Amino acid sequence: MQVNRAPHDATVLLRDIRELSSAFEAHLGEALSVNPTDLAAMEHLIQEGPLTPTDLAARVGVTTAAMTTSIDRLAALGHATRIPNPADRRGVLVVPTPESTQRAMASILPMVAGIDRVLDDFDEDQRATITAYLRRVIDAYREHLPPERVRASR
Repeated sequence: MQVNRAPHDATVLLRDIRELSSAFEAHLGEALSVNPTDLAAMEHLIQEGPLTPTDLAARVGVTTAAMTTSIDRLAALGHATRIPNPADRRGVLVVPTPESTQRAMASILPMVAGIDRVLDDFDEDQRATITAYLRRVIDAYREHLPPERVRASR
């Protein structure tokens, strides 16, 4: 499909946000000495809490063998530990370490707070319009992805 007109300024800005978000993730990965797969695993562990290696592999989109290697790296760097799974005596859970979580959040929270403060400059109706626009952008992305690639909104 070819677009016959130039994209709206907001669409161009969304591209810039995506690129800056990727750059921020790369910066965070470098600060934590992890690769993109390990950073994605850490993100899931920090947001969702302890996970089995199989669940973590599914969330990150890698094989269980690849996730085992990732978990080994995270454990060696002090970012995660393995503990016995109380629901499966043969299994383990991967748990983010408090120190690693604090290090990651020390970078993430100021950036998120800065983004959130931007909305303080808009009135309630404007914030509702911005929110509606962003929801529709998310819907447009979801329309063009297979269901297994779509993460649920929080």
